[in-house]
Amino acid sequence: MTSTSASRPVGELLRQWRERRRMSQMDLAIQADISTRHLSFVETGRSKPSRDMILHLAEELDLPLRERNHLLLSGGFAPVYAETPLNSPQMASVREALGQVLSGHEPYPAVVVDQGWNLVDRNAATGVLLRGVAPELLVPPVNVLRLSLHPRGMAQRIINLGEWRAHLLHRLRRQISLTADPELDALWRELDGYPCDQPEPEIERPGPGDIVIPLRLRRGYRELAFFSTMATFGTPLDITVAELAIEAYFPANPETAAYLQHQHHPD
Repeated sequence: MTSTSASRPVGELLRQWRERRRMSQMDLAIQADISTRHLSFVETGRSKPSRDMILHLAEELDLPLRERNHLLLSGGFAPVYAETPLNSPQMASVREALGQVLSGHEPYPAVVVDQGWNLVDRNAATGVLLRGVAPELLVPPVNVLRLSLHPRGMAQRIINLGEWRAHLLHRLRRQISLTADPELDALWRELDGYPCDQPEPEIERPGPGDIVIPLRLRRGYRELAFFSTMATFGTPLDITVAELAIEAYFPANPETAAYLQHQHHPD
Protein backbone atom coordinates (compact mmCIF):
# COMPACT_ATOMS: atom_id res chain seq x y z
CA MET A 1 0.00 0.00 0.00
CA THR A 2 2.94 2.34 -0.51
CA SER A 3 3.37 3.20 -4.18
CA THR A 4 -0.14 4.47 -4.99
CA SER A 5 -1.55 5.17 -1.53
CA ALA A 6 -1.44 8.96 -1.79
CA SER A 7 -3.57 8.94 -4.98
CA ARG A 8 -6.40 6.89 -3.45
CA PRO A 9 -9.18 8.18 -1.17
CA VAL A 10 -8.18 8.18 2.49
CA GLY A 11 -11.44 6.48 3.47
CA GLU A 12 -10.75 3.59 1.13
CA LEU A 13 -7.27 3.15 2.56
CA LEU A 14 -8.57 3.23 6.13
CA ARG A 15 -11.16 0.58 5.27
CA GLN A 16 -8.50 -1.64 3.69
CA TRP A 17 -6.26 -1.33 6.74
CA ARG A 18 -9.21 -2.07 9.05
CA GLU A 19 -10.04 -5.20 7.07
CA ARG A 20 -6.38 -6.21 7.02
CA ARG A 21 -6.42 -5.97 10.82
CA ARG A 22 -9.58 -8.14 10.79
CA MET A 23 -11.59 -5.50 12.61
CA SER A 24 -15.25 -4.67 12.01
CA GLN A 25 -16.39 -1.05 11.78
CA MET A 26 -17.90 -1.45 15.22
CA ASP A 27 -14.63 -2.84 16.64
CA LEU A 28 -12.62 0.13 15.35
CA ALA A 29 -15.27 2.68 16.29
CA ILE A 30 -15.41 1.43 19.88
CA GLN A 31 -11.61 1.31 20.12
CA ALA A 32 -11.28 4.82 18.67
CA ASP A 33 -14.20 6.17 20.73
CA ILE A 34 -16.13 7.45 17.73
CA SER A 35 -19.55 6.50 16.34
CA THR A 36 -19.87 3.68 13.84
CA ARG A 37 -21.88 6.06 11.65
CA HIS A 38 -19.04 8.59 11.55
CA LEU A 39 -16.48 5.89 10.73
CA SER A 40 -18.74 4.59 7.96
CA PHE A 41 -19.04 8.10 6.50
CA VAL A 42 -15.24 8.48 6.59
CA GLU A 43 -14.66 5.15 4.84
CA THR A 44 -17.21 5.84 2.10
CA GLY A 45 -16.01 9.41 1.52
CA ARG A 46 -19.22 11.07 2.75
CA SER A 47 -17.21 12.73 5.52
CA LYS A 48 -13.73 14.21 5.14
CA PRO A 49 -11.63 13.29 8.19
CA SER A 50 -9.50 15.90 9.88
CA ARG A 51 -5.74 15.53 10.19
CA ASP A 52 -6.12 14.57 13.85
CA MET A 53 -8.82 12.00 13.05
CA ILE A 54 -6.58 10.35 10.44
CA LEU A 55 -3.73 10.13 12.93
CA HIS A 56 -6.08 8.88 15.65
CA LEU A 57 -7.45 6.06 13.46
CA ALA A 58 -3.94 5.21 12.24
CA GLU A 59 -2.81 4.90 15.86
CA GLU A 60 -5.72 2.60 16.72
CA LEU A 61 -4.93 0.49 13.64
CA ASP A 62 -1.27 0.33 14.74
CA LEU A 63 -0.02 1.46 11.35
CA PRO A 64 3.68 1.96 10.56
CA LEU A 65 4.75 5.62 10.55
CA ARG A 66 5.39 5.46 6.81
CA GLU A 67 1.79 4.39 6.20
CA ARG A 68 0.48 7.15 8.49
CA ASN A 69 2.20 9.68 6.24
CA HIS A 70 0.58 8.08 3.18
CA LEU A 71 -2.84 8.37 4.81
CA LEU A 72 -2.24 12.04 5.55
CA LEU A 73 -1.23 12.70 1.95
CA SER A 74 -4.33 10.87 0.77
CA GLY A 75 -6.43 13.06 3.04
CA GLY A 76 -4.89 16.24 1.66
CA PHE A 77 -2.51 16.92 4.56
CA ALA A 78 1.26 17.20 4.80
CA PRO A 79 3.18 14.26 6.33
CA VAL A 80 4.11 14.69 9.98
CA TYR A 81 6.77 11.98 10.38
CA ALA A 82 10.25 12.77 9.11
CA GLU A 83 12.56 10.22 7.50
CA THR A 84 16.01 11.38 8.57
CA PRO A 85 19.09 9.71 7.00
CA LEU A 86 20.95 7.67 9.59
CA ASN A 87 24.23 9.39 8.73
CA SER A 88 22.85 12.88 9.41
CA PRO A 89 24.15 14.91 12.40
CA GLN A 90 20.81 14.81 14.25
CA MET A 91 20.97 11.00 14.28
CA ALA A 92 24.30 10.90 16.11
CA SER A 93 22.75 9.65 19.35
CA VAL A 94 20.94 6.86 17.49
CA ARG A 95 24.16 5.78 15.77
CA GLU A 96 25.98 5.84 19.10
CA ALA A 97 23.31 3.70 20.74
CA LEU A 98 23.45 1.16 17.91
CA GLY A 99 27.24 1.02 18.10
CA GLN A 100 27.16 0.45 21.86
CA VAL A 101 24.68 -2.41 21.52
CA LEU A 102 26.66 -4.06 18.71
CA SER A 103 30.05 -3.83 20.42
CA GLY A 104 28.61 -4.67 23.83
CA HIS A 105 27.12 -7.89 22.47
CA GLU A 106 30.49 -9.31 21.38
CA PRO A 107 31.72 -12.03 21.30
CA TYR A 108 28.25 -12.94 20.05
CA PRO A 109 26.99 -11.84 16.61
CA ALA A 110 24.55 -8.93 16.18
CA VAL A 111 23.25 -7.01 13.19
CA VAL A 112 21.16 -3.89 12.57
CA VAL A 113 18.60 -4.14 9.77
CA ASP A 114 15.95 -1.89 8.26
CA GLN A 115 12.34 -2.84 7.54
CA GLY A 116 13.35 -4.57 4.30
CA TRP A 117 15.94 -6.70 6.15
CA ASN A 118 18.79 -4.80 4.54
CA LEU A 119 21.98 -4.74 6.60
CA VAL A 120 22.64 -1.37 8.21
CA ASP A 121 25.49 -2.35 10.53
CA ARG A 122 27.02 -5.40 12.21
CA ASN A 123 29.64 -6.30 14.79
CA ALA A 124 32.86 -8.18 14.16
CA ALA A 125 31.46 -11.39 15.66
CA THR A 126 29.11 -11.85 12.70
CA GLY A 127 32.13 -13.15 10.81
CA VAL A 128 31.44 -16.58 12.29
CA LEU A 129 28.08 -16.60 10.49
CA LEU A 130 29.45 -15.38 7.16
CA ARG A 131 32.28 -17.82 6.52
CA GLY A 132 31.96 -19.45 3.11
CA VAL A 133 29.32 -17.00 1.82
CA ALA A 134 29.69 -16.06 -1.86
CA PRO A 135 31.35 -12.62 -2.14
CA GLU A 136 28.60 -11.22 -4.40
CA LEU A 137 26.05 -11.69 -1.59
CA LEU A 138 28.12 -9.36 0.60
CA VAL A 139 28.08 -6.47 -1.88
CA PRO A 140 25.89 -3.65 -0.50
CA PRO A 141 22.99 -3.44 -0.16
CA VAL A 142 23.14 -6.77 1.71
CA ASN A 143 19.82 -8.37 2.51
CA VAL A 144 20.23 -10.62 5.54
CA LEU A 145 17.32 -12.93 4.66
CA ARG A 146 18.72 -13.46 1.17
CA LEU A 147 22.13 -13.97 2.75
CA SER A 148 20.66 -16.64 5.04
CA LEU A 149 18.64 -18.66 2.53
CA HIS A 150 20.50 -18.25 -0.77
CA PRO A 151 22.12 -21.56 -1.82
CA ARG A 152 25.49 -19.75 -2.07
CA GLY A 153 24.91 -17.98 1.22
CA MET A 154 24.60 -19.32 4.75
CA ALA A 155 22.15 -22.01 3.58
CA GLN A 156 25.01 -24.28 2.52
CA ARG A 157 26.16 -24.47 6.16
CA ILE A 158 22.77 -24.53 7.93
CA ILE A 159 22.24 -28.03 9.26
CA ASN A 160 18.51 -27.57 9.94
CA LEU A 161 17.86 -25.58 6.76
CA GLY A 162 14.26 -26.76 6.29
CA GLU A 163 13.29 -25.77 9.81
CA TRP A 164 15.16 -22.45 9.78
CA ARG A 165 13.89 -21.55 6.31
CA ALA A 166 10.29 -22.22 7.35
CA HIS A 167 10.80 -20.06 10.43
CA LEU A 168 12.19 -17.11 8.43
CA LEU A 169 9.51 -17.34 5.74
CA HIS A 170 6.73 -17.52 8.35
CA ARG A 171 8.17 -14.47 10.11
CA LEU A 172 8.38 -12.56 6.82
CA ARG A 173 4.77 -13.44 5.96
CA ARG A 174 3.62 -12.10 9.33
CA GLN A 175 5.52 -8.86 8.68
CA ILE A 176 3.89 -8.55 5.25
CA SER A 177 0.44 -9.03 6.80
CA LEU A 178 1.15 -6.14 9.19
CA THR A 179 2.78 -3.73 6.72
CA ALA A 180 1.34 -4.64 3.29
CA ASP A 181 4.81 -3.79 1.94
CA PRO A 182 5.05 -4.86 -1.75
CA GLU A 183 8.87 -4.99 -1.59
CA LEU A 184 8.69 -7.48 1.28
CA ASP A 185 6.18 -9.51 -0.71
CA ALA A 186 8.59 -9.61 -3.66
CA LEU A 187 11.40 -10.66 -1.30
CA TRP A 188 9.23 -13.47 0.10
CA ARG A 189 8.53 -14.76 -3.42
CA GLU A 190 12.25 -14.71 -4.22
CA LEU A 191 13.22 -16.56 -1.04
CA ASP A 192 10.40 -19.07 -1.41
CA GLY A 193 11.83 -20.01 -4.80
CA TYR A 194 15.24 -20.99 -3.42
CA PRO A 195 15.94 -24.74 -3.37
CA CYS A 196 15.80 -26.74 -0.15
CA ASP A 197 16.31 -30.50 0.10
CA GLN A 198 14.89 -30.77 3.63
CA PRO A 199 11.29 -30.97 4.84
CA GLU A 200 9.85 -27.57 5.78
CA PRO A 201 7.45 -27.87 8.72
CA GLU A 202 4.10 -26.10 8.42
CA ILE A 203 3.94 -25.70 12.20
CA GLU A 204 6.89 -24.85 14.40
CA ARG A 205 7.26 -27.68 16.92
CA PRO A 206 10.08 -28.05 19.45
CA GLY A 207 12.65 -30.79 19.09
CA PRO A 208 13.99 -32.70 22.10
CA GLY A 209 15.18 -30.15 24.66
CA ASP A 210 14.47 -27.14 22.42
CA ILE A 211 12.99 -24.01 23.98
CA VAL A 212 13.45 -21.88 20.85
CA ILE A 213 14.11 -22.70 17.19
CA PRO A 214 17.91 -22.87 16.94
CA LEU A 215 20.04 -21.87 14.00
CA ARG A 216 22.42 -24.82 13.66
CA LEU A 217 25.55 -24.07 11.62
CA ARG A 218 28.36 -26.29 10.39
CA ARG A 219 31.78 -24.94 11.34
CA GLY A 220 34.43 -27.42 10.22
CA TYR A 221 33.83 -30.50 12.36
CA ARG A 222 31.80 -28.48 14.88
CA GLU A 223 28.15 -27.62 15.09
CA LEU A 224 27.34 -24.14 16.37
CA ALA A 225 23.83 -23.40 17.62
CA PHE A 226 22.25 -19.98 18.10
CA PHE A 227 18.96 -18.37 19.00
CA SER A 228 18.19 -14.71 18.37
CA THR A 229 16.27 -11.78 19.81
CA MET A 230 14.92 -8.69 18.06
CA ALA A 231 15.02 -5.21 19.60
CA THR A 232 13.54 -1.95 18.31
CA PHE A 233 13.53 1.67 19.50
CA GLY A 234 10.74 2.59 21.90
CA THR A 235 8.24 5.33 20.88
CA PRO A 236 9.99 6.34 17.63
CA LEU A 237 8.81 9.53 15.90
CA ASP A 238 11.04 9.22 12.83
CA ILE A 239 10.49 6.67 10.07
CA THR A 240 14.16 5.71 9.83
CA VAL A 241 14.34 5.00 13.56
CA ALA A 242 10.99 3.18 13.58
CA GLU A 243 12.16 0.82 10.85
CA LEU A 244 15.47 -0.15 12.47
CA ALA A 245 15.82 -3.41 14.39
CA ILE A 246 18.73 -5.12 16.13
CA GLU A 247 18.92 -8.88 15.81
CA ALA A 248 21.24 -10.29 18.46
CA TYR A 249 22.40 -13.90 18.39
CA PHE A 250 23.12 -15.90 21.52
CA PRO A 251 24.74 -19.32 21.93
CA ALA A 252 22.13 -22.03 22.34
CA ASN A 253 24.50 -24.40 24.16
CA PRO A 254 27.71 -24.24 26.24
CA GLU A 255 29.87 -25.58 23.40
CA THR A 256 28.92 -22.70 21.11
CA ALA A 257 29.50 -20.18 23.90
CA ALA A 258 32.96 -21.60 24.60
CA TYR A 259 33.89 -21.54 20.91
CA LEU A 260 32.83 -17.88 20.52
CA GLN A 261 34.67 -16.86 23.67
CA HIS A 262 37.81 -18.59 22.40
CA GLN A 263 37.52 -16.85 19.02
CA HIS A 264 37.24 -13.52 20.83
CA HIS A 265 40.08 -14.25 23.28
CA PRO A 266 42.23 -16.92 21.59
CA ASP A 267 44.84 -16.84 24.33
